[in-house]
Amino acid sequence: MNAIEIRNLSKSFRGMYAVDNLNMTVPVGSIYGFIGENGSGKSTTEKLICGHLVPDKGSIKLFGKDYTDAGVRARVGALIESAGCFPNSSVWANLMMQALNLGIKNRDEEIKRVLKIVRMEDNARIKFKSCSLGMKQRIGIAMALLGNPALLILDEPINGLDTDGMRIMREIIVDITRNLGCTVLISSHILGELEKIATHYGIIRQGKLIQEMSAEEMDARSRVFVSIKTPHVPSALTVLQRKFVDVRYEDECIRVYDVDDTESIVRCLLAGGQTVSEIQKNKVGLEEYYIELMSKKEVLNA
Repeated sequence: MNAIEIRNLSKSFRGMYAVDNLNMTVPVGSIYGFIGENGSGKSTTEKLICGHLVPDKGSIKLFGKDYTDAGVRARVGALIESAGCFPNSSVWANLMMQALNLGIKNRDEEIKRVLKIVRMEDNARIKFKSCSLGMKQRIGIAMALLGNPALLILDEPINGLDTDGMRIMREIIVDITRNLGCTVLISSHILGELEKIATHYGIIRQGKLIQEMSAEEMDARSRVFVSIKTPHVPSALTVLQRKFVDVRYEDECIRVYDVDDTESIVRCLLAGGQTVSEIQKNKVGLEEYYIELMSKKEVLNA
C-alpha cells in the first residue's frame, strides 16, 4: 500500500493550471523529497492533499482511501508555509489550543510527547514570539504531530535555517520516520540537505511531475566523474580532452565524466607533462542532477 496515490490531478486559478494532470506515488514509510522551482506547483499539490483546496479533476488516495474520508484525514498532519500560532502565548499554550481543537484526550501527555520529539521540552513555557525561526518550525512540526499521524506533510521546513538548525531538522525528520513509522512528504529548495535524508524523489515542473524515483535509482542514474586540481588548468584540459570524451572545468577543478579510473587519468597527465595536486572520484549530486534535468527540459520545450 502507498501512503499517497495521485492520478491525473489538476487545479487551475483564473484559467492557469498550477497543477496539470499530475501523477504521484509516495510509498508508506518513505521520506519523499518534493522538488521544483518556485511556482512549479509544490505548495498547491500539498494543499490539495490536505484538503485545503478542491481539485478541478483527478483523484487523491491516502492509504488506499479517498482523501476526503474522515478516518484517513485524521491520520494526516501538516505544516504548510508557517505554524499558525499566537505570538503572545507560550509554546505549551499554543499546543494545548491545537490539542483541544483536535479533541485529543490525555492532552498533557500528548504535548510532552511531541515536544520531546522536536527537542523543545525545555522551551515549553516561553512565548512563541521569542522563539527563533528554527524553533518556530519545530513547534509547527510538533503541532502537526499531535494525534500521532501516519502521514506528515512539510512545506519548506528547512528554508532559512542556519547550519545547526538544518542538522537538527534533518535528525527530527529521520527520527519521525524511523521511530514513529510515519511517512513524510517534504518540499525544499535546499537539495543538498534533502539528499541526506530522502528515500524517494518527485520532481515537478509547471504543474507536471516530470520524474519520480527512489534514492537508489537516483544514485544509479547519477554520472560518475573524476575531479582533478592542477597548477596549469588550460594545458591540462587540452591534454585530457585528447583522450577522454567529456572533460570540463567546473567548480574550480577539471572534471572527467563517465570515468572512474584515476590511474589512467594521472598517466595521461604525466605523459603530457602535467602535474596533479589533487584527484578524487565522485558522483553528480541531487542539485547538479536537477539542474541538468531542468536544462534538458528547457531544450525540449524551446
